[in-house]
Parts: sequence; structure tokens; C-alpha cells
Amino acid sequence: MNEETFNISIRKFLKVVGVNSQREIEQAVAKAMAAGTISGTESFPVAVTLKLDALQLNVQFDGEIRLE
Repeated sequence: MNEETFNISIRKFLKVVGVNSQREIEQAVAKAMAAGTISGTESFPVAVTLKLDALQLNVQFDGEIRLE
């Protein structure tokens, strides 16, 4: 195994996940604000599941997103 290649590919994957996740969350918040379904002061529980079937990996990460 090439450690450098492995590390770079993980970082690229996480960057894609991070950037796209942020964009999706921002769009969902903007849509809910425009629709009046949220006020902009809420906090939301959030979870992400990392699944890698070939290695039988299935891990959930929990957190919170606060708007204020």
C-alpha cells in the first residue's frame, strides 16, 4: 500500500463530502427561511453515516448545527 496515495485519496473524498454537505445544508436553511418554516434561531441535530461496504465499515457521527 502506498501511504501517500491512500492519505491523498481520503483527503480528496473528505473535501468533496465537506464542501457538498455544507452547500446542501446552506440551501436547505435558505429554503426553510424563505418559506417561513424556521425563524433563523434554531439548532438542529445532525448525523452523517460513513459507509464503506468493502471493509464492512458503517459509522455514524452526530452533531448539532446552530443558526444563532
